Amino acid sequence: MHDAQTKLRETAKDLLVSAKVDLVLGFQNGSLPLRTRPCFARNAADAGRLVWNRLCTNNLAVYLPRLFEKPANVRGPWTPPKVAVVAKGCDARSIMGLVKEHQVIRENVVIIAMPCQGMISLRKAEAAGASARTSKLDGDDLVAQACLECIQPSVPGANIIIDGPSRSAASDRFQRVKDFEALTAAERWQQFVAQVSKCIRCYACRQACPNCYCKTCFIDQTKPSWAGVGDDPTDLLLFHIGRVFHQAGRCVECDACVRACPVGIDLRLFTQKLVKDVEELFGYVPGTSLEEAPPLSTYRPDDSECFITDP
Repeated sequence: MHDAQTKLRETAKDLLVSAKVDLVLGFQNGSLPLRTRPCFARNAADAGRLVWNRLCTNNLAVYLPRLFEKPANVRGPWTPPKVAVVAKGCDARSIMGLVKEHQVIRENVVIIAMPCQGMISLRKAEAAGASARTSKLDGDDLVAQACLECIQPSVPGANIIIDGPSRSAASDRFQRVKDFEALTAAERWQQFVAQVSKCIRCYACRQACPNCYCKTCFIDQTKPSWAGVGDDPTDLLLFHIGRVFHQAGRCVECDACVRACPVGIDLRLFTQKLVKDVEELFGYVPGTSLEEAPPLSTYRPDDSECFITDP
């Protein structure tokens, strides 16, 4: 990864010095072991802080809608920034989705494709007693489940490609979902309730997700009020059901919500179930094409209707 990191810093420096972009959004070392954090590089010196390794887990696409939002204190014409984004395959797919939903201006984004061998799961690493100085970080034992099941480690639509070794695409990523589908409807519901009941309503999953860019989330609305503000089980279920279904045809399985959850809710099982359904029913994989319309915003006469009556 060191060669890729060197090339990344050189690329970022060139983009900033030549004024081709106003900002390079990437990663820098965090203040704690096994952590990186977002880096907003605006000059050549900042570019020297950029890092690339198997701890660069965050999906940086989450910052783009706010960067392309006109500031409230600006009156009259406003020129959107030009932003370069350091991206893994899942990050780039999120960017493509945001472009299709008119949250990001594609011409103003430079996607820097990075080689991805799979990101380290912090929970697995801490459970194994791994540290930033150990060689344990080089193997696959600590790789996040989302990376083990990734169908596109390469970066779609990249403007700049930093070469390096990457994982191969997964051949079967839905085994857990298939096991879940084999349960009865009552058993599936019981498993969902058991997971969601752990929720403390911190909304970290929402804040980490690039798809959750609404100015006001439905759960925070007061006119009308969809849910209470406490920890009533019904309100917890309403939030998570609403959020999961908002991911249909949009989730790229980046695992940002799972990593952000402080109580370890297995959110990905439920979002991945919808990923599988959308792929099988509509032949649609989010973030792989700018031309193909999302399934929930278009209609075909031969669209399947089995999901309306068949749970």
